[in-house]
Amino acid sequence: MAFDTILVANRGEIACRILKTARAMGLRSVAVYSDADAGAPHVALADDAVRIGPATAAQSYLNTDAILDAARRSGAQAIHPGYGFLSENADFARAVVAAGLTFIGPDAHAVEVMGDKAAAKRAMIAAGVPCVPGYQGTDQSDPTLLAEADRIGFPLMVKAAAGGGGRGMRLVADPADLPDAITRARNEAQAAFGSDALILERAVQRPRHVEIQVFADAHGNVIHLGERDCSVQRRHQKVVEEAPCPVMTSELRAAMGRAATDAARAVDYRGAGTVEFLLDASGAFYFLEMNTRLQVEHPVTEMVTGLDLVAWQIAVAQGAPLPLSQDQVDLRGHAIEVRLYAENPAQDFLPATGRIAQFCPADGEGIRVDAGIATGQTVSPHYDPMLAKVIAHGPTREIARQRLLAALDQTVLLGVTTNAGHLADILRQPAFVAGEATTAFIAETYDAIATPCPDTRHLACAAALLLQNETAAALAASTLPDDSLSGFASDGGLPVPVDLSQGDSVSTLSARAEGAAGWMIRGADWEHRVEIREVTPPRARLVVDGRGLSVGFAMDEADGLYLQSEAQSFHFARHRPWADAAAMDGNGTHAAPMPGLVVSVDVAPGDQVEKGQVLAVLEAMKMQHLLRAAVDGSIAEVFVATGQQIDSGTVILTIEEVEE
Repeated sequence: MAFDTILVANRGEIACRILKTARAMGLRSVAVYSDADAGAPHVALADDAVRIGPATAAQSYLNTDAILDAARRSGAQAIHPGYGFLSENADFARAVVAAGLTFIGPDAHAVEVMGDKAAAKRAMIAAGVPCVPGYQGTDQSDPTLLAEADRIGFPLMVKAAAGGGGRGMRLVADPADLPDAITRARNEAQAAFGSDALILERAVQRPRHVEIQVFADAHGNVIHLGERDCSVQRRHQKVVEEAPCPVMTSELRAAMGRAATDAARAVDYRGAGTVEFLLDASGAFYFLEMNTRLQVEHPVTEMVTGLDLVAWQIAVAQGAPLPLSQDQVDLRGHAIEVRLYAENPAQDFLPATGRIAQFCPADGEGIRVDAGIATGQTVSPHYDPMLAKVIAHGPTREIARQRLLAALDQTVLLGVTTNAGHLADILRQPAFVAGEATTAFIAETYDAIATPCPDTRHLACAAALLLQNETAAALAASTLPDDSLSGFASDGGLPVPVDLSQGDSVSTLSARAEGAAGWMIRGADWEHRVEIREVTPPRARLVVDGRGLSVGFAMDEADGLYLQSEAQSFHFARHRPWADAAAMDGNGTHAAPMPGLVVSVDVAPGDQVEKGQVLAVLEAMKMQHLLRAAVDGSIAEVFVATGQQIDSGTVILTIEEVEE
């Protein structure tokens, strides 16, 4: 099991995370990359890098043969799968071992058992691990499922046996809705996981999602490293994670820890794993699933234990025993993590793509940013939209929360729409501040999320920075020896127009220079005096009406500006009314909201459609998005075909509206 070269079969922030530990351990590292990732940070970070295929994941990061060939060509003796992609694929684990390589993870048997919800639940019941009452049998006929549902009672959950992440999952409160829920869950499960097998479970209402980090070696040692609370979720996808759980007691931790280590022993586990539980208000907990890999949220455990879990994974894969016993595990302070995604919360979290104009992570006491992006990199539609994780640690939960809020503001990420502002809002919600969030928190707190609007101070700062940039450019092209006369005018200075557009809105502004770095910016019914004190990209320090303000900023490739303040970011451009003439309008034109693959076109020219009807399905960043009719009418033209890769803004079809 000895090895000195590791191939990381992944990309993005987790690839960078593993590569850094490998380097710290003195090991040689190999990255793999698709055509879309040729210039990605994880490629530059490794000692060697091997191309494994085109941009699509199926032809690259999910291509077992290409990854094994890359290991052979690079001389790698071990493969770390990270998370996602092939990390929980039992066939991949077997193929790695069959190729004479070390798989840094559990053996294929454990992956296989825990990867099937039905098989995992049967194994946990046999091991005495508390489980939600339900049905996980092999008889998948409709009559059996309907009868078992009556036995379990409502509300209940219908779940895909082979998957996770909310796909193939339905909450059913009314027995009359069960047949349709079974059909839809089966269809989703088959499409997502290649299996339509289902399980049924009694729904635990408003629980906490609490998981236990376990570790096991090849010498029979199994311990846990405490818990993480992952209750803040959207559509069963984790958004905020923390350690320890705000309501945890030492007695409950010991009981959940015993159940988690019993679960690991039941499948002869080895390496890092996570046993997930639902915790109800009474303190009862139930097995949910086991993730047979490193978790996205593992940094919060690392920050409260002071341990490097990737280093432990590598050491265990090399045959070493665990370095600590259970009574030596020490939990210190509190850590909270948020996942920074390229997505638009105001548009139902639609994944976003584009070029990163500026990325500069926060630093400071108790702050950690795990990222796999860099300034100038293009966010691709081919992969998961998570860009980075921002983590804060402190002696108390409140200090960790405040540090995390500051870190979100100080992490400058501009050029692509992100959920940073939404994350900051979550951290400020009274229920989260009080540590009371359950899995129902987001659904109960947020109905619709409005597009953030800049206030007048943001507009004034953007105008001042744009004008200052233009002044600096003019000065650089002039013959003036210095800027001492910059802003001087014998008539006191006449106001100049500086109309700005932000999205679909236009602000009519005027500006008057006041000295070398001062501007009086006026709007329709307001004015602000802006003094630019310091410009050190990607941040600027300004004084607005006598109050200090620090913002992140980046100039775009035209003459616009990205501005970030308190985790919210905006894009401002000089308003050009004549440019709008080239834009296509009319509700009958339907264009792609993001780059993606056309999964299906469900209509043809001449078809009659109603507002809200599904017209086509696009796939981007591992998610499918339904394009719906904006109006009633008939299909006039269709411009794309199934299987076609299209760019954002590509016209998909047009509808001839019904005359009222």
